[in-house]
Amino acid sequence: MSKTVIVDYDSGNLRSAANMLAFLNCPFEITSDKDKILKAQRIIFPGQGHFAQAMNNLDKKGLIPVIKECCNSNIPFLGICVGLQILFEKSEEAPGVEGLGIFKGEVKRFTKGKIPQIGWNKVIPTKNNSFIPKDYFYFVNSYYVVPDNKDIISSYCNYYIDFCASVEKDNITAVQFHPEKSANAGLKFFRNWLGL
Repeated sequence: MSKTVIVDYDSGNLRSAANMLAFLNCPFEITSDKDKILKAQRIIFPGQGHFAQAMNNLDKKGLIPVIKECCNSNIPFLGICVGLQILFEKSEEAPGVEGLGIFKGEVKRFTKGKIPQIGWNKVIPTKNNSFIPKDYFYFVNSYYVVPDNKDIISSYCNYYIDFCASVEKDNITAVQFHPEKSANAGLKFFRNWLGL
């Protein structure tokens, strides 16, 4: 059985995700190898940083078609933070830069409060949620996704406005918060997603 793969695209927050999997004794590999990604048992796409940088790095490594293929397959896929945002068509953070377009919708910037939102915030799951406990998770975000299809939203959060904190559809789970930095709530989430 192949390992859980953490996608290395010269960006993101690889080490925190790796530390979480190591703590849970889950075999994993950090790689940008296309074949290993496509043959993975599960895929984690960690995120931290800029929408355009993430897309540019994916393009340089030739991984855009690979990630699209994974998202359209039956391989469980977890996107974290920017790993959620790039699944959409576009972002106010990077006008003119195309996202992966797995989901229709866009990424918008908060207009109130201290930006970025940094810290713990309560996440409220919807009926579409399979993995996220109702708990407080750790956020670092200036932007949030606005899906055209509200049915894919798996949880909400509030930061001056109610916003989408995660989406779930078929094999894809993607979250705006950082479960790998969310202590016990994050452990519960990862155990649920990994089937432990």
